[in-house]
Amino acid sequence: MPASATKSLRVAVLADSDTRWKWGALTAKRLIPNESDDSDVRLDGYLLRGRATPTARQLQEVGVHADSLREVTAVEFLREMEQQSYDILVLSLVGGGVQAMLHGLRSVFAGREKRPVVVTGYVGVVYEKLADGLLLRHGADLVLANSRQDADRFRAVYDGVGADSSSVTEVALPFLGGAPYEGEHKPYTVVFAAQPSVPESRKDRTYLLNRLIRHARQHPEREVLLKLRSKPGEHTTHIEELPYQKLVQGKDVPANFRLVYGHMGEVLDRTDLMVTVSSTAALEALHRRIPTVVLTDLGVRETLGNHHFVGSGCLASWDQLDAGHRPVPDAEWVSRQGVAADGSYATAFDAGRERIAKLLGRPGGLPPLNPYYTPETAPGYLPGILARHHLGPDGVPLPGAPAADKAPGPVRQIVRRAARGAYRHGVQRVAPVIRRMGEL
Repeated sequence: MPASATKSLRVAVLADSDTRWKWGALTAKRLIPNESDDSDVRLDGYLLRGRATPTARQLQEVGVHADSLREVTAVEFLREMEQQSYDILVLSLVGGGVQAMLHGLRSVFAGREKRPVVVTGYVGVVYEKLADGLLLRHGADLVLANSRQDADRFRAVYDGVGADSSSVTEVALPFLGGAPYEGEHKPYTVVFAAQPSVPESRKDRTYLLNRLIRHARQHPEREVLLKLRSKPGEHTTHIEELPYQKLVQGKDVPANFRLVYGHMGEVLDRTDLMVTVSSTAALEALHRRIPTVVLTDLGVRETLGNHHFVGSGCLASWDQLDAGHRPVPDAEWVSRQGVAADGSYATAFDAGRERIAKLLGRPGGLPPLNPYYTPETAPGYLPGILARHHLGPDGVPLPGAPAADKAPGPVRQIVRRAARGAYRHGVQRVAPVIRRMGEL
C-alpha cells in the first residue's frame, strides 16, 4: 500500500544553498499526493556542507520550515539514508552533487525491498550548460521541468543521447504566488533584483548601481529599492565577490533610494516595476502581472542569462525606463515559461503528484536507480565527480572518507566547524582578493 494511502508520509530534502533549500522544500510540499493530509507529513531537511551552506539568517529569510534540519556531508547523508525510511527524497543540488547522490543512493538501496521516490530539478531559469546539467540529473525518478518549454528541451536532450526521458515531468516554479498586481502604489515603487554573479565585473555592477541611483534622482516621487540576496560574507547559490553593499559605500544617494533584504514575496507586494538582468524574480513578478523589465544595457548575452527572455516583451534599457517605458509581456511567451499568470498555477503540480502516487504504489517496489552516466559510459568524467564527494566509482564511500564509518564525536564536530570557518573565509575573502590582484 502506498504511503499516501496510509496518511503517513516521510519526505527528505537535501540542499546545498539557501535558494536550493527554498526550491527543494517548497517543491516537496507541492508534490505531496492529494490524498495525504499535511498534518501527517514529516519533512526532514539536510543541508550539504560546503561554501554555500545557508546561515541561520538566510534560512529564516527563506521562510520555509521543516520538522528537522541538520547539516551533513555527502557520506553522512548516505549513512542517514541507510538508517531511515523515506517515501520521497528531493535532491536540490548542483548537477554534480545530484549525480554523486544518485550513485551513492543506488549503492545504499541495493537489495532493499523499498526505496523512496527520488526527485530532482532546477531552481529557476535554465540558460546554460543544458546538456551537462541534465545528464548529471538523469537517473532520478522525476526530473522536474519548470515550464512547457523546459520539458520539451529536457526530453530532446535525453532522447538525443539514447537515455530514458520518461522521468521528465512538467510542473512550475514552486515559489510563485502572492496577490496579483492591481495598480500603482503610493509611492510608486521600483525594485532592482540583484544577482550574486550576474554581471560579474566591477565595471558592470557599478554601472547598474549608478543607473539605479540616477533613476531615483530623476524620479524623486518614486521609491527605488535595491533588493539584495545576502549580506557580505554570506554565500548563496553563486559566489558574490563584489556585493552591491560595498559598491554603494561612499556614494551620495538620494533619500528615496534604499537597500532592502527580506522575503521576495513581501517585496513584490509593494512593487510597481520589477527590474533585473536575468533573476528568477522576473518570473515571480510576471506571475503576479507586475510590470517587469529585463535590462539590455549590457547586451543580450548568454553569459548574462537575459537571452532567455528574448520574445518576452520585457527587454528594455535604463534610458527607456527613465523616459517612462512600461513593458507589456507577450502572453504566449509567458504561458510557455510556467509562469501561469492565467490562473492555471493551482493545477501545475498535478502531473507530478499523480506520478509520485503511482510510483509509491508500484507493486514490488521501485527498480534500482539507473543514471545515464556509469563507469562504462563516462569513465573519464564520472569518477572525478564521485570522488569530490568521497565516493568511489561504485558509489560506495572511499576508504578514509570523512565520517564514513561512524557519527562524528564532539571533538571532530568542533574541529570541523573551525575548518569550515577557515574554508569559507578563504573562499569568500582571500580568494577574490588574490584573483583581483592577478588581474592588475
